[in-house]
Amino acid sequence: MEDSLKKYEWRKQDKDLYLPKSKPSIIKVESMKYLTLVGAGNPNCEPFKTAVEALYSLSYAIKMIHKKGNPPEGYFDYVVFPLEGVWDLDEEGRKLNYLEKDHLVYKLMIRQPDFLTEALFLSIVDDVKKKKPNPMHNKIKFEEIEEGLCLQMLHIGSYDEEERSFTQMAKYCEENGFTRVDKRHREIYISDLRKTDPAKLKTVLRIQVKTDE
Repeated sequence: MEDSLKKYEWRKQDKDLYLPKSKPSIIKVESMKYLTLVGAGNPNCEPFKTAVEALYSLSYAIKMIHKKGNPPEGYFDYVVFPLEGVWDLDEEGRKLNYLEKDHLVYKLMIRQPDFLTEALFLSIVDDVKKKKPNPMHNKIKFEEIEEGLCLQMLHIGSYDEEERSFTQMAKYCEENGFTRVDKRHREIYISDLRKTDPAKLKTVLRIQVKTDE
């Protein structure tokens, strides 16, 4: 069965979302389905790693659901989507004039195929809990999220150097009549941190914007 299914590959079919140019550009992001998990604290600590593992274990279980027979309506084979994170600071962190990672708050997510439903999600969560226990599984939610009008660009380099790209994005907004909706930003992790030189990491940076009218 698997050989007869046409595989959906986000790197090819959704280049505008996941492989933009390394300069700011405007995009409208429609509603999509996600598994999400909210957390706080330094992303270099164990809870963050555990959260990422929980999201991926469920995402791969959803991808492989057809192997159990009787695949859900609309099923198609696909490459698991990349990890994303919406980042902000807690109230105390906003008062500082420097970035303190312990004050970060985040919403991690992995996009899901259109065939996923709430009922299917709940059944897969129960199954994965038994086979691959993870304390973060209970925190994962199934959501539909529409970002709307956004400004994005591809950042190449380490995460700690993202400020230079955000500076370019701020300049673009100022010169082209856009304003950030809020202080949050989205990161989409195209590269595998474990296998990539930090100087070559590819990360999509995205902020929600509105026109100055």
